[in-house]
Amino acid sequence: MVISVAIVEDDASVRVHLARLIEEAPGFRCAGVYPSAEDALHQIPQNPPDVVLMDLNLPGVSGIECVRRLKRDVPRVLILVLTVYEDSDKVFAALRAGAGGYLLKRTPSDQLLAAIQDLHQGGAPMSSLIAREVVRSFHHLEPHTPDVDRLSPREEEILHLVARGYHNKEVASQLGISPETVRVHLRNIYEKLHVNSRSQAVVKLLSKE
Repeated sequence: MVISVAIVEDDASVRVHLARLIEEAPGFRCAGVYPSAEDALHQIPQNPPDVVLMDLNLPGVSGIECVRRLKRDVPRVLILVLTVYEDSDKVFAALRAGAGGYLLKRTPSDQLLAAIQDLHQGGAPMSSLIAREVVRSFHHLEPHTPDVDRLSPREEEILHLVARGYHNKEVASQLGISPETVRVHLRNIYEKLHVNSRSQAVVKLLSKE
């Protein structure tokens, strides 16, 4: 399977580098490059890629707002934020908007390609620095999230495994159920939590704890 990737980045040299990296990597295809959120929001819904690499510091409409609108208009599109920012406020804003992963631009090329593949396979990749910021920030989140209380014990068990980085097949193996059953549970979890991505669901779960 070839993973199609679109790039939203205002820096021309970075766009060229990322497009070349994607196009030359086996199993990947560059589906488009966009210098602004406005261009991306106009073009991407017409021919959605599998994954969007999203910069946050864009002219005009911000990257975070672009994430939110893309997830509203094309829910199945997976979005990996690729940015210089590593502060927790922007991390959580991007995750709440619907981003499925968050990497720093200095991430090595091989790790970036692996993260795209991980996201496409159901993971939620984050650089170690970003992950530490997320963990540190859990202590400052809302102490109680009523939506999480609506989850069944099994759904909460599955979400805890997702929070630990397990993919659907690994969750299924751990609990002795089928991957399709895991997918059904996850759809129910998203509906109950009013979210549309694994990372958003995990943020809500951990904000309860």
